[in-house]
Amino acid sequence: MTAPDRDLSRYRPNVGVVLFHPDGRVWYGRRAGNQTPHCWQFPQGGVDDGEAFEVAARRELFEETGVLSVVPLGATDDWIAYDFPDGYGGTKQARGWLGQKQKWFAYRFTGPESEIDLEAHGETEFDAWRWGRLEDACDLIVPFKRAAYQQLVAAFAPLASPAG
Repeated sequence: MTAPDRDLSRYRPNVGVVLFHPDGRVWYGRRAGNQTPHCWQFPQGGVDDGEAFEVAARRELFEETGVLSVVPLGATDDWIAYDFPDGYGGTKQARGWLGQKQKWFAYRFTGPESEIDLEAHGETEFDAWRWGRLEDACDLIVPFKRAAYQQLVAAFAPLASPAG
């Protein structure tokens, strides 16, 4: 759901990145230590106080993937939000957040695949990665994020074509 639909004041500000390969596929990371079928997602993370959203997106992309070589393709205008499920627990929910509200950015990867380094930051978010089709995102993500991923897939579908 986007911002006009509900009060998002108790949702943690977050950014997400869809990284497009020059051939139109997108980058998926497998959450570290998770072998379930719904463990693949796009890079995402929190926004530091006073940090611009695009700066946060580029920082998160580098921290989680090692990628710096990108060109911007687009961004979502409104927040895309999801609720934490009942019993989710975790530190974010313990701090009073009901879920996360996200600004999403799309970038085209322009570097060599050797640039991708899942240990670039020291805190490993992902333990494997692969290229795949954008439209597969909703089947790969944990169910409680599925509606948010449907929105971002719809927003970025026009970008899922080979670079020309």
